[in-house]
Amino acid sequence: MSIYRQILIKHWGYSSFRPLQEDIIKSVVEEKKDTLGLLPTGGGKSIIFQIVALSKPGLCLVVTPLIALMKDQMANLKKRKIKVAAIYSGMSSYEIDITLNNAVFGAYKFLYLSPERLITKLFLARLLDMKINLIAVDEAHCISQWGYDFRPAYLNISELRKYIPDVIFLALTATATPEVADDIQEKLLFKEKNIFSKSFERKNLLYIVRETYEKQKYLLKIAKIQKGTGIVYVRSRRKTYETAKFLRQNGISADYYHAGIDAKLKDFKQHQWKNDKTRIIVSTNAFGMGIDKSNVRFVVHLDLPDSPEAYFQEAGRAGRDDKKAFAVLLFNNSDKINIKKRIKTNFPERKLIRKIYNSLCNYYQIPVGKGKGQIRTFRIKDFIKKFKFQMFTVFSSLKFLQNEGYIDFTEENFTPSKIHFDVNRDDLYKFQVANAELDNFIKLIMRTYTGLFSEYVSFDESYIAKKSETNINVVYNYLQKLESKNIIKYIPQRKTPFVVFTEERLSDKNLRLSKKNYEDRKKRYLSRVNAILNYAESTAKCRSQILLSYFGEKNPYRCGQCDVCKQRNELNLSRYEFDLIHSKAKKMIQKAPRTIDRLIANIESNEKKTIKVIRYLLDNNKIKYNKENKLIWIM
Repeated sequence: MSIYRQILIKHWGYSSFRPLQEDIIKSVVEEKKDTLGLLPTGGGKSIIFQIVALSKPGLCLVVTPLIALMKDQMANLKKRKIKVAAIYSGMSSYEIDITLNNAVFGAYKFLYLSPERLITKLFLARLLDMKINLIAVDEAHCISQWGYDFRPAYLNISELRKYIPDVIFLALTATATPEVADDIQEKLLFKEKNIFSKSFERKNLLYIVRETYEKQKYLLKIAKIQKGTGIVYVRSRRKTYETAKFLRQNGISADYYHAGIDAKLKDFKQHQWKNDKTRIIVSTNAFGMGIDKSNVRFVVHLDLPDSPEAYFQEAGRAGRDDKKAFAVLLFNNSDKINIKKRIKTNFPERKLIRKIYNSLCNYYQIPVGKGKGQIRTFRIKDFIKKFKFQMFTVFSSLKFLQNEGYIDFTEENFTPSKIHFDVNRDDLYKFQVANAELDNFIKLIMRTYTGLFSEYVSFDESYIAKKSETNINVVYNYLQKLESKNIIKYIPQRKTPFVVFTEERLSDKNLRLSKKNYEDRKKRYLSRVNAILNYAESTAKCRSQILLSYFGEKNPYRCGQCDVCKQRNELNLSRYEFDLIHSKAKKMIQKAPRTIDRLIANIESNEKKTIKVIRYLLDNNKIKYNKENKLIWIM
């Protein structure tokens, strides 16, 4: 048995790998090659780099863009008694310093970093002292300018080559077109192209599109007919609440979820759903990353996503146990109107972006030429109220400013309290003897938490209050006393996003939005919008074929089970027979309009079968009659 399989059994309890997992591991460990792994959602990407790292001595650096995803993966590793830490935007320099020191001295097996942290002086000063065994780049599509979620900070990753040139890079993603895959390898400076790609085909997942103006009623119908747990995706926080309420009023167990919910409540809602206490979770796109539930039987989109990548990733959370599952998109003409409106929201005019930047600097009273490196909590509602902007316009503008490298913005809306003992054990003992009124409180903390002398530890004031049978204000008072006497470092919990000024404030004439960042991104966004509209509106091509073709798969087969295929199947024609007649009819009609009788006569096939195909083409608006009562091709 290979060492990789031994690690898989020991830490995860699986007896065998999924397709390509072990191939990618061997490519990195045994062949020592930079490697790109393309695996669909649920394909087990994180296990790959985790096993690579566990099979070798040293520390694995994991670069990932989402703090929520980072925390989920860390929690899963800690459950398996694997030592792990993270550095991300919003941490104090003292927290970062301690974490990096511990990494240098081998305290962790994995160190998670947001891409913004990679080129800071603090990190680079310690990097050469770390025994790095792998650079794992998660959500690697973010490095590509062609990717749907490009993050400029990801371009920092290749800078690590200058400091640790012999360390192998492993890049992983679930959503990459061929263009994006090539760009990932180029941006990460792969010595040679080396890609492992699993087909994006999900044979157990049935793709269905239903045109309806009564989406809630149709959702209820799905929930009543289809057994098992499900996810419903919507685009607004208010809609998560309203839809969940509607389902509950009709006897369906449901709850809502979005990024603005308190962290403890999020954990509770996730736990209830993962353990089948709640049947359906209604969420924005905030739900799903790092949440592993294999037996999801259906994913329903009440609103149209912005891209095939987003849809494929979210729909792909159904049926990870390889049993039959459904991905349903409910669509109508208003979705088409709304997605076109999003273009204006997602791409504010340059003049407005500059105005929001200047307002942001004025909000924090930062003068021109100052502010670089400042980290500020960002109360977006207060900012919007003060300057009278639209919320989504502000978010979009901040993203553009982030992409240009002027600011770093994190939407992370909750960071738990943390404490760290700032004295050694001997000095702490002397303090306890001299301060008897704080002795029991210190002992309680030390009994409850470990690692207090070596790192910052997440701390729950309400739990300590409950355990000590007192109120939370007493706990706060004790913590402040200990900090005032330099016994602990205490960072209270924070519940707001952060803005980091990565450059000094620029004057209006020096604030530039590049063509690459604005016009080219808008062009690619429009291309993705048209692609997802094509998927939703198509009534003549297999849903799976549309998605697979988009991701670069050549000549994919019809799935035979989506709503389009099922309609074709009702014709009682084989795929070969249908495609042959379809191809002949298309060529003839495109060459010149024809009467239906002439078309049937000219196609060499069974007349009844030909009539069925022509009727199908008429019903699905592929062909129509012109004023002369001849058939013309319209799609």
